[in-house]
Amino acid sequence: MINLVLVSPEMPANVGNIMRTAVAVDAFLHIVGPTVLKLTESDLKRAGLDYINKLSYKVYESYAEFIKLNAPKHLYFISRYGKKRYDEVTYPPINENVFLVFGNESKGLPQELYTTQKETLIRIPMVINVRSLNLSNAVAIVTYEVLRQRGFPNLATFEVIKGDQPV
Repeated sequence: MINLVLVSPEMPANVGNIMRTAVAVDAFLHIVGPTVLKLTESDLKRAGLDYINKLSYKVYESYAEFIKLNAPKHLYFISRYGKKRYDEVTYPPINENVFLVFGNESKGLPQELYTTQKETLIRIPMVINVRSLNLSNAVAIVTYEVLRQRGFPNLATFEVIKGDQPV
């Protein structure tokens, strides 16, 4: 399974978009505090709109709690400071969990991860005078690379909901 991990997210719109992506690709969403967002059920429903009822997710008070409860084996940290591109990674096979960890919109990942996770810091290439991509876009880019490598398991490759002809 693909696990999307948001560390201290700040913007409800990004969280809502990421919720939609998680539902669309059957990923599990981990929201790690502390965060300035209100993470009550009603606030998450507002951010996730009609996708929240289909979303598999868990909220954690801290990164330490997330690690303790999940003991993740395959962690990848997405950062502008990564030396390896996200598409150069060979992600684990479909029968193994992969955890894609994203920092928040203003500060990125917690500082200690830049030194303790050097080998698993990966980046999305972009022009040199741009600081970063939108968080929800970054999540989608890396998630779809993992899915591509796994052959897009359980994802529709043709239109199911509206039929095969545009209306």
